[in-house]
Amino acid sequence: MTDFEAKCYGMTEADIREEYMNGITARMTGLEMVAMGVLSDAQELMSFGHAQATDQARKNINIAKFILSEMMDDRLLSQNSKKIHKVVA
Repeated sequence: MTDFEAKCYGMTEADIREEYMNGITARMTGLEMVAMGVLSDAQELMSFGHAQATDQARKNINIAKFILSEMMDDRLLSQNSKKIHKVVA
């Protein structure tokens, strides 16, 4: 785990992909629901009102942002490949 990953997420990006993005919730309900669940957990943690919970809430928000960013990257790649296919076809 890099120093950035430890401070930002508390886990590696590969772990986020494995645990969140490739998990059963993602397969059954989609990544949007996974991100919403992570954000919901962050809200709950913030209500505890102590530093360790607040830090974990911040990390959860960053995990949700990572998931959303990966979704956007996938959609952009998909759109670009469709454009290339149209030009070639």
